[in-house]
Amino acid sequence: TRLVSRIRSVLGVEIAVREVFEHATPAGLVRVLDGRAGLARPALTARERPERLPVSFAQQRLWFLHKLEGPSPTYNIPLPLRLTGALDTAALRAALADVVARHESLRTVFTDTEDGACQVILETATPELVVEEVAEEELPAALARAGAYAFDLAGEIPVRGWLFRLAETEAGAETEAGAEAEWVLVLVVHHIAADGWSLAPLARDLTRAYGARVQGRAPGWEALAVQYADYALWQREVLGTADDAGSVLAGQLEYWRRQLADLPEELALPVDRPRPAVASHRGARVSFEIPAEVHGGLRQLARAHGCSMFMLTQAALAALLSRFGAGHDIPIGSPIAGRLDDGLTDLVGFFVNTLVLRTDLTGNPSFAELLARVRETDLAAYAHQDVPFEQLVEALNPARSLSRHPLFQTLLTYNSNDGSSELSVPGIQITGAEFDVITSRVDLAFSLTETSRDDGSVIRGSVEYSTDLFDPETVGYLVSGLENVFRQVLLNPDRPLSSIDVLSVGELERITRDWNDSGVPVGPGSLVDWFAEQVGSAPDAAAVSDGVETLTYAELNARANRLARVLAERGVGPDCFVGVVLP
Repeated sequence: TRLVSRIRSVLGVEIAVREVFEHATPAGLVRVLDGRAGLARPALTARERPERLPVSFAQQRLWFLHKLEGPSPTYNIPLPLRLTGALDTAALRAALADVVARHESLRTVFTDTEDGACQVILETATPELVVEEVAEEELPAALARAGAYAFDLAGEIPVRGWLFRLAETEAGAETEAGAEAEWVLVLVVHHIAADGWSLAPLARDLTRAYGARVQGRAPGWEALAVQYADYALWQREVLGTADDAGSVLAGQLEYWRRQLADLPEELALPVDRPRPAVASHRGARVSFEIPAEVHGGLRQLARAHGCSMFMLTQAALAALLSRFGAGHDIPIGSPIAGRLDDGLTDLVGFFVNTLVLRTDLTGNPSFAELLARVRETDLAAYAHQDVPFEQLVEALNPARSLSRHPLFQTLLTYNSNDGSSELSVPGIQITGAEFDVITSRVDLAFSLTETSRDDGSVIRGSVEYSTDLFDPETVGYLVSGLENVFRQVLLNPDRPLSSIDVLSVGELERITRDWNDSGVPVGPGSLVDWFAEQVGSAPDAAAVSDGVETLTYAELNARANRLARVLAERGVGPDCFVGVVLP
């Protein structure tokens, strides 16, 4: 997508992502571009600002949820950094203010007018930076507290910082030369103002501004060519409206109506608890790592089939969910950068869009066949990626529920690099910091990132999951199952999906032998005889329970006898088959 955007901005030519896959060399792309001219869409430039500045389509949905649910940490994006050295907190405050001044999205509040939601960009804004001293063992709780901050989007800017000084270091003046202090800086940005891609330019601009401020000067960066408000205006200009049959939006919506017709309302996942009527959005995370030799094999397999690593991972995840009982029609959500113009690369803002990638596993295909299906589905989706997810939900109008995410409940993100840009500040060592997940927007969110190390390139992964539904042990089974799928398709990509074992030998032994080791000596008689004895000896003892209702042996016996009489009256006798349907 970045290559397509670059070709558009430099050469003035429009090509599709599919053409990059089908002509995957510079010479091949030159042949595609030869003789092609003209842009399919206007370029993104700074726009004249109307009196009422509309929100983007993505912001519109988050503003609606904010008004519906009130201030909430569900859509917070944290950027945690561990800093070692003599930190100048005054310079850090000034640098944070510089970044907020640079990016309009970080000094925007929101309001409603008669014509709809709109952005209100503040001329100046002073971001909050809370400085606290905490012990190392108190840090996780402090980070969680920062991440749980609830922004009032109508009354405060959508970014806030916490700076935690670790108490084990020697106390002293904040800017004392040579002091090797340990700090953790957490910037929390609401999703309405930023996305995951935004964290790299945000961190880069902050460190650059800090480097300038410690030297007593303002950062000497070039002004951004466009701001997020320009994008919001450009987006509406480019997409048009759904009721205009000739618009980009209407044409792409028609594709999605066909593609997602009769989509399953809810994926049948192996949950540990019934889905609550209203999702709490509480979450946790399980982390894992795919070793270098497996990662290398997967890259070769993807290349051999003309696929991206994301496509291969999507196929493996769909196979895993299907083998765990989710059926053969697996919708998976996928965030896509949405920065469809070269001018958006260094901008902080909410550009990411979410695609619904429907994976067809009918007919027990081989993994290689499934890869071909996924490749075709994804390339078609990329050609229609402009439709904002919120517009898609509105157009498809699925059955709405406060208990689940619409259109999909499983999300997959694959990053081809770990995004740890070289952040450097004189006198300060900067590294990433761990941040415990406390929210979950969907049932399961798989995130995989390629990470280079001295022993090779590995895949670091994590699964954020809804604690309403899952225990960590169950998510652990899904993680080990995904690793099993990866290893088995490497050995034989032509094996049918039904032959893939998602359980390891140890897990299978545990389920079939350890958990099933319940044998006890029994006397003569049948199960019916033993039940009758229990009814006579302990009629008021609990016999069965579904977690809501409990029946005693006497009650269960009465219900069974009543059902037996009904069946007998309808002609059921010895050797008759009776079907039993269970939810």
